[in-house]
Amino acid sequence: MDPATPRPLVGVTACLRREDHYAVHRVVDKYVDAVVDGAGAVPVIVPALGARLEVDDLLAGLDGLLVTGSPSNIEPWRYGGPTPPPDEPLDPARDETVLRLIPRALALGVPLFAICRGIQELNVALGGTLHPRLHEVAGRRDHRSEKSRPWAERYAPVHRVRILPGGMLERLFGVRELEVNSLHGQGIDRLAPGLRVEAVAEDGTIEAVSVEGAAAFALAVQWHPEWRVRENPDYLRLFEAFAAAARRRAAARWNRHGRPSDATAF
Repeated sequence: MDPATPRPLVGVTACLRREDHYAVHRVVDKYVDAVVDGAGAVPVIVPALGARLEVDDLLAGLDGLLVTGSPSNIEPWRYGGPTPPPDEPLDPARDETVLRLIPRALALGVPLFAICRGIQELNVALGGTLHPRLHEVAGRRDHRSEKSRPWAERYAPVHRVRILPGGMLERLFGVRELEVNSLHGQGIDRLAPGLRVEAVAEDGTIEAVSVEGAAAFALAVQWHPEWRVRENPDYLRLFEAFAAAARRRAAARWNRHGRPSDATAF
């Protein structure tokens, strides 16, 4: 990248949480850190404004979109799922925001990297469905982590995934298996049209997908590569590939004088 070109701007999706008498837009710092330390980019936190968010205006100023994980689950009505129990952690504002952001990011060629809840959002946004409680599906392992354990243990690798031949992950890694962490209660059921399976767990759970024919980098994983990204070469490689796509978009958006390029402005 030309030294005069600013670092890429990467949107980082936030959740809306109730705290005391306030609603707070929040994102866990490991995602912000991964954008800085793993992608060498400038993070821009995207609030969960729902229909009030001017999606195209936001994306026109971004060079990448990181769709984060979250303790909350997607509202089941959005994919035709069953009525959730009363204690189900939900975030309607985030659903409304991110399920609008993802299709427009793909349409506008904004590099997209989705993690955990993010892979589920990508699948739902494009017309797929989810298993609301994956551990209750016959033959599937319990992919949830033990919440009483220290964070480092919860985010430690716990199972392997098989990388399918001919896809983006095989080109990135040149291997057929990776060891990953696992901290999710839901997972992909019916794959959305236009998604390609990139990796599966030993129990058949879809662990990574890419978007077929995408104009830019568009990858989603069910595990958490943002965790201490610089300590794990495999996790770092994913963020570096995302960063390379974001830098290409940033270079196209800016000319040598540091102004947005007319040729690439939306």
